[in-house]
Amino acid sequence: MFKLFIIALVLIISSSVIAQENNDTENKTTNFSSVVTVQNKGISTIPNLTLGKPAVIFDMKLGRKLSFEPQFRFSLEDGKPWAMVLWWRYYGSVSERFKLTYHANYSLSFKTIALYNADGSDREVNRTNRYLTGAITPGYQLNKYIGLGAYLFYARGIDPYIIKNTYLASFQPTISNIPLFKSFVARVRSEVYFLKMGEDGVFFSTRFFIRNKNSPFSLSGLITQPIDSTIPSDYDFLWNVGVSYTFNQKYTKAQ
Repeated sequence: MFKLFIIALVLIISSSVIAQENNDTENKTTNFSSVVTVQNKGISTIPNLTLGKPAVIFDMKLGRKLSFEPQFRFSLEDGKPWAMVLWWRYYGSVSERFKLTYHANYSLSFKTIALYNADGSDREVNRTNRYLTGAITPGYQLNKYIGLGAYLFYARGIDPYIIKNTYLASFQPTISNIPLFKSFVARVRSEVYFLKMGEDGVFFSTRFFIRNKNSPFSLSGLITQPIDSTIPSDYDFLWNVGVSYTFNQKYTKAQ
C-alpha cells in the first residue's frame, strides 16, 4: 500500500512538472522567501510531535510552481532541535479558482528520552525519528474572502520503534483579506481533521494571521482541541501565539 502511494505521488508530481515546463517556459523568475517565527509554545498537528515549550521556526522557500521548502524547528529553552522537515511542493492549477498542491517530504523529529544504566543511574539522549510523507491539498476560492480546502496526508515511519502509518484528512475553510484598520488585514483558517496513528481521533483547530501590508512582521496564533480522541498525548487543549519576520526576493534567469 505504501509503495503504491509513493509511486502514484511521484507520477502525479512528474506529470505536473512536465506540464509546467511545457506551459511556463517563459517564466524565468525564481522566488526565494524565508520566514522566522518565534512562538511561546511549539505545537504540531500530530500530538506526539508537539514540543510544548517556546520555540523558533525557520521556513524557507525556493522555486516557482515546483519549490523546495525546508523547515527547521528549535526549542528556545535549550537550543536543541525539535524537528527538520524537507518539503517539496508543486502548486498546480485546475482552473482560476480551483488549485491543487502536491506535497512530499523527508522529515526528522527529535525527542529527549531517558536511558537507564545497570547501576540505576540515568542519562538523557536525543532520539531521532525519521518519516517519509506525501500529501495533497485541493482548494477552491469562492471569492476574495472565502476559500474551501482539504488536506489528505500520509506519513510512513522509517525507524522500527515508531508508528509506521499515520493518516490525516481534514476540511479547511478560510476567511482571508479581513480588513482591520488602516493597512492591517487578517486571515482565519479553521480545521476539523481526522487523525489515525494506531489509535484515532477527531480534532478542531483554528489559526489566525494578522499582518500589515507595509511591514515584514506579522502576528499569528493557533488553538487545537480534541473533539473525540483515543490517541495518547501529554496535552489536551493547546494554544500559542507567534511573531514572524518575512523576507522575499525574486531572481530572474539571465537570457
